[in-house]
Amino acid sequence: MNLRIPHNGWVVVCDARKAMFLRNEGDANMPKLKVEQVKQAAVNPPSSEQGTDRPGRMQNAIAPTSATEGTDWHELAEKQFARDTVAALKLVNRAGRPGDIVLVAPPRILAVIRQNLDDDLRSRILAEVDKDLTKHPTHEIGRLLTGA
Repeated sequence: MNLRIPHNGWVVVCDARKAMFLRNEGDANMPKLKVEQVKQAAVNPPSSEQGTDRPGRMQNAIAPTSATEGTDWHELAEKQFARDTVAALKLVNRAGRPGDIVLVAPPRILAVIRQNLDDDLRSRILAEVDKDLTKHPTHEIGRLLTGA
């Protein structure tokens, strides 16, 4: 990938459990990403500890009773963490700190982030990368994004 992240541009790298807010202290040719903030999702216990009831049943007028799908508590927690990440990005934006923003997240999380962006943040998005890079060190993230 050959992105050019400008000086003081931000890179938000997140997945369903961790979000890193990185700022480029270098220039567009030689990025030097510095960690500004890291957010971790709350502990998400097993589904057996979160929901105790069986999935509901629905009585159909002309057909036999059918079951409804159970709640996926982990998926709900992942979506909430993505919304919390956008809320944190909005706070950073209100403080006037980021310039251009590069979003890096797996496709499902990136979709939730996109849905929750306001127009001001959306106008600052330089690029969206649908990869999970949260387990990579910052220098490796910079290298993978810019090809440097």
